[in-house]
Amino acid sequence: MAKQSFKTFSILWFGQLASVVGSGLTGFALGVWVFQETGSVTLFSFIIMAAVVPGVLAAPFAGYVVDKWKRKYIMIIADVIAGISTLVILLLLMFDVLEVWHIFLTSAIASFSSSFQLPAYQSTVALLVPKKQLGRANGMVQMADSLSMLIAPISAGLLLGIIGLEGIIMLDLFTFIIAVGTLIVIKFPELAKETTAIKSKFVKEALKGWTYIKERPALVGLLFYFAFVNFLLGYLNVLIQPLILMLSDEKALGIVISISGGGMLLGGVLLSIWGGMKDKMKQFLLFGMLSAIGLSIMGLSSSIVVITIGMFITLALIPFGNAAVQEIWQRKVHANVQGRVFALRRMVGLSLSPIAYLTAGPVTEKIFSPLMSENGLLSTNLGLILGVGEGRGIGLLFFTLGILWLITGVAYYAHPRIRRLDHELPDAIDAPELAETNNPVLEQKVVSVKG
Repeated sequence: MAKQSFKTFSILWFGQLASVVGSGLTGFALGVWVFQETGSVTLFSFIIMAAVVPGVLAAPFAGYVVDKWKRKYIMIIADVIAGISTLVILLLLMFDVLEVWHIFLTSAIASFSSSFQLPAYQSTVALLVPKKQLGRANGMVQMADSLSMLIAPISAGLLLGIIGLEGIIMLDLFTFIIAVGTLIVIKFPELAKETTAIKSKFVKEALKGWTYIKERPALVGLLFYFAFVNFLLGYLNVLIQPLILMLSDEKALGIVISISGGGMLLGGVLLSIWGGMKDKMKQFLLFGMLSAIGLSIMGLSSSIVVITIGMFITLALIPFGNAAVQEIWQRKVHANVQGRVFALRRMVGLSLSPIAYLTAGPVTEKIFSPLMSENGLLSTNLGLILGVGEGRGIGLLFFTLGILWLITGVAYYAHPRIRRLDHELPDAIDAPELAETNNPVLEQKVVSVKG
């Protein structure tokens, strides 16, 4: 039987790190390409939406599959599908026929595959790592995302001028091979009972994730928090790149995102060393509120420096909150239903994000930008603080988003059932039953993502 091992987790983490950095390179380069080709914030937002919506819709089915099948094989298949979608982009680019709708389609395919890969990866962490080391492991997962934000933008900006978009996509394909290779060589602990064939109706089994959460009201409250805050951050995801490109160029954009990613990396490193507060719920809410303040700072000025400082603060503190709440879910949810619960959590958490993606362009162009124009309704009042003119509408929106996030955090902290969740809800992973995954066919050499 494969035992819990931080070393095994580290190998898995390294492979996923390589993959997420490669995907970050391609995502940044394609994002710049789309905005420069079209100049449309709305089309840019559609790309982001295409990378989210299919995964949200597929989540219930994906969660069921993760709990019933071997998670190692699910991750391999998902990475292969994502790699194929990237290969298609490369071929279209090489034949000079790449269009924006191609990116919509391949982003949707990659999103679908990630709906299987992410819950499989997240639920595997609790199987691979002893409970006392979950904080450290989740800090490393956050650090991987941070490294992608640090390395990918500035590297993509430099590499675009050296090896071009085609070369960047080839690098991305190489990282997929690394990710799949590490998955092949390691042995996963797997659940002995729930991964065997159980004859029951799919809908009933898929709904077990919701039933499990519904019986624990504080977890339901967390789902609503995720949905609302991700809705707010959806506007940031769509508008930050156009805002920087309005004020400067793609080099400045790469620097801003890389510095911000450096903040996220710093947070992840500190968290992986520290392990976090004993009360994970208080850690989650506290650092979320501090991140909200950073988001509001981003809206205070059209200065690239001020925007960078605000984004650095926000992203440096997000890992502390994300890792804390991830550990809560890993400890409070029984391993046999983690796939379904984590998939459902992702579905609900991102359910409102498409609304932000769809409305970001119109809300900015029709409401916030006119309010902060030279003769806008708020130009003589808030204009004294936030400034007026180009980009100040987005600045006002960012300032407002931060305030709404802060208010949400305060309200949740004031709720005793939510605040005491870590103490009142018992842990469920003290002794998961494990079985070894060792298929001789997949132990051979095999060539092969969220967002």
